[in-house]
Amino acid sequence: MPRKRTPTSVAREIRHRLQADGSPEHAKGVQWFFKEEIKSQGWRTARLRRLARQYGRALREEHGLDFVVGVADRLFTGRVLEEKVFAVLLLENLTARFDDTHFALFECWLDRISTWADHDGLVHSLIAPMIKAKPTRARRVFDWAKSPDCWHRRAACVALIQGTRRKMFFPQVVRVSNMLLKDEDDMVQKGLGWLLRETAKADRPRTVPYLMKIRSRAPRLVLRTASETLPAQTRSRILRPFAEPHAII
Repeated sequence: MPRKRTPTSVAREIRHRLQADGSPEHAKGVQWFFKEEIKSQGWRTARLRRLARQYGRALREEHGLDFVVGVADRLFTGRVLEEKVFAVLLLENLTARFDDTHFALFECWLDRISTWADHDGLVHSLIAPMIKAKPTRARRVFDWAKSPDCWHRRAACVALIQGTRRKMFFPQVVRVSNMLLKDEDDMVQKGLGWLLRETAKADRPRTVPYLMKIRSRAPRLVLRTASETLPAQTRSRILRPFAEPHAII
């Protein structure tokens, strides 16, 4: 009699497939995109997404949504890039069916982050749409912003992006930004700049005055990213070197 499939056995099956059908040649080039040392099986995203959709559809029909979540939970471990990306791809576009228990699970995955790729897949594709769907979840970002872990601090920014594109969360964006303006980690600065850029695109009248207010203390990387889609004259005003007052002797 065939052995009953479990989330663990399916995750093992997927790992074997990713390893067997990957491209060692492509894997060598993937490292170029990361500062951290990573392990890649050499899959291109489009091909990986097709396989994840096939698995996800079949598993949901046979076992249900929570079984698929269990498979993803087991894949989102370790340091193999494609395994974590596959976990997110199994669940993307399904966030409307998730509840607070799922949100808590995905939040726990932040402790497993090893690169910006698995971070942004998790936060932008799973956590951010759940925060947009239920705004009270946004309060979690303030705890993340105080974390000693840079990936949690980046998550505090990226998690608000989908909402800010709908003109939601402006007070939260300002509060998170003020908390992270002195952050020296470049991944956090890039995340904050991304958040402010999307906020400026959606709500320029409120965002530009805020950028002018913080331009004397915000990292240059944050300001450049935040203002890159603004009109040239506005961008120039924001990026103009700030004249420090002369000390009184």
